[in-house]
Amino acid sequence: MFAKCKTLVNINLSNFNTQNVTNMYGMFGGCESLINLNLSNFNTKNVTTMCGMFYGCASLTNINLSNFDTQNVINMSDMFNECTSLTNVNVSNFNTQNVTNMVRMFFRCKSLTNIDLSNFNTQNVVYMMEMFNRCASLKYLNLSNFVTQNTKSINSIFYGCDSLKRNNIITKDYNILNNANV
Repeated sequence: MFAKCKTLVNINLSNFNTQNVTNMYGMFGGCESLINLNLSNFNTKNVTTMCGMFYGCASLTNINLSNFDTQNVINMSDMFNECTSLTNVNVSNFNTQNVTNMVRMFFRCKSLTNIDLSNFNTQNVVYMMEMFNRCASLKYLNLSNFVTQNTKSINSIFYGCDSLKRNNIITKDYNILNNANV
């Protein structure tokens, strides 16, 4: 819908009715100048894909998605990919029980130092590779609810996470630590 609006800096979506939307694929992808985005009124209850939703929003520093209802989302791949200025993203209320794809979800979010993923349910995730790849400032991760029993690939999940140390990854899933390479 707003994909590749390279010069868009701010947009008011306060009266946007999204109650019947099922696909938000690439909605703001490539909005590289977007600084402010208030999605507090978005109704995402029926959305099944958020793939690439904020891909390439390189100027976005903060985004609060605490009101997002993600219970029906299956695909979150590339959701925040290349959000290089993002310092804070609130995904603590995300319901990820039906998500099967988290490939490159936070890829190259090089300004993020911490992401609260303690409520993430990954039991149905099949693809998780490069999820945090090149998050160079990431120092701490709580992945205590992550399980990879159904995951086919978690390759390069922490590649390029130069500030992340193994003992700062909280997890019960040793498959994640075995593939951490940190």
